[in-house]
Amino acid sequence: MRARIIAAAFLAVLFAFLTSVAMAPPTVAQAPSPMGDPNAEPAPFNPQMSALMNMLIQPRHAKLGLAGKEENWPLAGYLVKELKQGFVVISRAIPRWKGLPVGDLFDAAVIPPITILDFAIKANEPRQFNEAYGKLTAGCNACHATTDHAFIVIKAPDSASAFPNQDFAPKR
Repeated sequence: MRARIIAAAFLAVLFAFLTSVAMAPPTVAQAPSPMGDPNAEPAPFNPQMSALMNMLIQPRHAKLGLAGKEENWPLAGYLVKELKQGFVVISRAIPRWKGLPVGDLFDAAVIPPITILDFAIKANEPRQFNEAYGKLTAGCNACHATTDHAFIVIKAPDSASAFPNQDFAPKR
């Protein structure tokens, strides 16, 4: 009789074990993602000066030139504010670069022509806009020369837009 009780108990435990294994969700081994752990905390965004200039300044400079060429003053006004804000963001993110005060460099190189650009845009003055835009572009290149990057030469955009998905002509 004792053997029957032990056998019954063994079968009950075995049945319970097999039932729990059968009811458990299947686990599939996943290969590690080449992009890293998707549940990991994101690393702080810490771009280099060149990345910030390419993301925030150069496209806005080009778009501002295209908007001014089309005399789209509302768009040009928006872009000059965005350009100015881009310089502020960069000077806060990188206060010193190669030992130089970034905010002071920007103040000297771009704030005077941006101030004139803003006035020309509000006055709908294409001649004054073109002069100020030329001075802004020269200021960018002077800043590059000051920081030993004279090989980075900024120019007014060509007549063909580098932004084929945006219309720069004013809406009338």
